[in-house]
Amino acid sequence: MSVLGLGARLYRGEVSYDFIGHRRLWYGFSAALLVISILSLSVLHLKLGIEFRGGAEFRVSSPAADEDNVRSTVSDVVGGEIVVQRVGSSTIRAQTETLTDRELEEVQIALAERFNVQRDDVSTQFIGPSWGKDISSKALRALVFFLLGVVVFLSLYFEWKMALAAMLALLHDLVITAGLYSLIGFEVTPATVIGFLTILGYSLYDTVVVFDKVRENTHGLSGGSRMTYSGAVNLAVNQTLVRSINTSVIALLPIGAILFAGIVLLGAGPLKDLSLALFIGVAVGAYSSVFIAPPLLAGFKEREPAMQALAKRVANRRDKPVSTSAAPPATPSSRRSRDESDPYAHVPTDEVGDGAPGPVGGNDVEADEVAAVPAGAAGRPRPSDRRPSQRPRNQQRKGGGGRNRSGGKKKR
Repeated sequence: MSVLGLGARLYRGEVSYDFIGHRRLWYGFSAALLVISILSLSVLHLKLGIEFRGGAEFRVSSPAADEDNVRSTVSDVVGGEIVVQRVGSSTIRAQTETLTDRELEEVQIALAERFNVQRDDVSTQFIGPSWGKDISSKALRALVFFLLGVVVFLSLYFEWKMALAAMLALLHDLVITAGLYSLIGFEVTPATVIGFLTILGYSLYDTVVVFDKVRENTHGLSGGSRMTYSGAVNLAVNQTLVRSINTSVIALLPIGAILFAGIVLLGAGPLKDLSLALFIGVAVGAYSSVFIAPPLLAGFKEREPAMQALAKRVANRRDKPVSTSAAPPATPSSRRSRDESDPYAHVPTDEVGDGAPGPVGGNDVEADEVAAVPAGAAGRPRPSDRRPSQRPRNQQRKGGGGRNRSGGKKKR
């Protein structure tokens, strides 16, 4: 079966998977990821880059330079923590704690002499800790404003329970992404912050698409008894499943290519930090938009009295026995009720079949009417199937109603 055919069958409801019914499984898996992420953030912490913690950075471009030689050269001049990484094919980056101007000059001269390069070929950069704090506070402020705006928008466009489910799924994505990022050990740089803010929009976009289909499926649902709210949510998830998979795969392929180039080809740099945050966030966001946000919404809505009454009606409708085509055996009481409702039901079938006169005495026309009733029929014959009774022209109507044959009026 092709993907297009599967998507069409999922959309029509011919094939479906019970995502909402297995919500406990998804909750358990997410709980395990959250525990791992929280432990990683608590024990390993996020490895902040020089932009956030402040310090000095030196870059040496020389074919003879390697990480061990650069680290030993810098450590001979200054102490403290020294982070050395390769950037590209022939550039080594060394990051230290905050240094004085004299210490910056001494390290620059030592690196130039060690690798036989000009002093100007050793680039230096000093970043104070106040800059990183300022950037962190601004990013946090932007995140709070963003979340408030999203809550207001979703509450107005959908309803507050959908906004709550989307926000919980979004926090789920942020915690897991940050935890896995700290577990891998990559530095948090401004590029990482950009990646985090980007995955917020992507995760919400995918969730909004699913919720929009949920709103379409649940319009006027509480007034019927066709399916429960959870069933309508599950149908919406199945209808948008192929689209969610296609969007996620198309987004992850170029991000994965950038991540590979940043790690293998370029080494340390903003591309690696940005692509890793994006890759983890997009994957977790696609997971939460299918397995977390819709089950949360269904759980919130199923607590409403109207949805509980709907669930009872749907359950009662499913429990009703299905009537078969075979008629039940006739009982004396059923025969009496049938005779009362149908004046022709008491006619014996064998008499009608033999052409014998019916129970109405001496009237062959009415006997023919009875003969027109199918054998074993319990319903009354349709008026259109009866033939009008024919009487002799010289026979007066009983009761003397209407005009006589000669055109005279009825005597009073």
